Amino acid sequence: MKKMSFLFIAATLIIACNQKKTADNATGQDSPVAADPKLTVENEYETLIEATPETPAYVLVNKPQVDLAGFETDKDGYISLFDGKTFHGWRGYDKDTVPGKWVIEDGAIKFSGSGAGEAQFADGGDILFTHKFKNFELTFDWKVSQGANSGVFFHAREVKGEPIYISSPEYQVLDNANHPDAKLGENGNRQSASLYDMKPAVPQNAKPFGEWNTGGIMVFKGTVVHKQNGKNVVEYHLWTPQWEKMVAESKFKKGGDFPLAYTFLTQLGGDEREGYIGFQDHGDVVWFKNIKIKILD
Repeated sequence: MKKMSFLFIAATLIIACNQKKTADNATGQDSPVAADPKLTVENEYETLIEATPETPAYVLVNKPQVDLAGFETDKDGYISLFDGKTFHGWRGYDKDTVPGKWVIEDGAIKFSGSGAGEAQFADGGDILFTHKFKNFELTFDWKVSQGANSGVFFHAREVKGEPIYISSPEYQVLDNANHPDAKLGENGNRQSASLYDMKPAVPQNAKPFGEWNTGGIMVFKGTVVHKQNGKNVVEYHLWTPQWEKMVAESKFKKGGDFPLAYTFLTQLGGDEREGYIGFQDHGDVVWFKNIKIKILD
């Protein structure tokens, strides 16, 4: 009798916990799961999105966010996302810690290079700041080694087993003079500060490898402006017919090699039009510092 009672109590507790988790998920308290039959809870932080005729199934990760109250804010309202000494607030994309290839050197975040391009070995991979932003003005300094390639991402969602670019527009970071990507795409739309593979930065005012550049991304109610070395060099408008046309004519086009990217870049709306800021591991040595954000919500 005691054994049966114990099993009955244990089973009751498990059912109650599952019911609570389902209720919490339906109200958005613990995870992004909404009252949608296409969504299935995998665990506390992962949601399986079922396949559609156009998009394969994928798992959306939604881990806890860092509290911005613990970060320094200047008199103009800019929050320092990097203190120059620690990785507080940062981790690897789809990881719990910062991968070992990312280090702090002379007050800057440095990717020490793998030489593997986008292969992203186990001790590498993209990184993100663990707080989601919607409307903001981001400033950062960046520098690349000779022939280096990287990128800055925003509104990124975390998709298990995928790189960060699958879910986010990209501010290109590149050594224009020595990396072949500068000559690919169309009209220079893969050169530094461009909206990668969609819209070129004009004027193209990047400094040579080994020199610091100042970059910026402003996002406000769908309008996006890329800045480079004191100039506004790109402007575009998310979620408009013009935006969809740019995506449709890029490497992320519908029916192309990146079906998830097309879905994320064109079809998600509402509260999902926010996400993480991140930096890319493209296998090359690159540095970032003075990373600050002003929230415009």
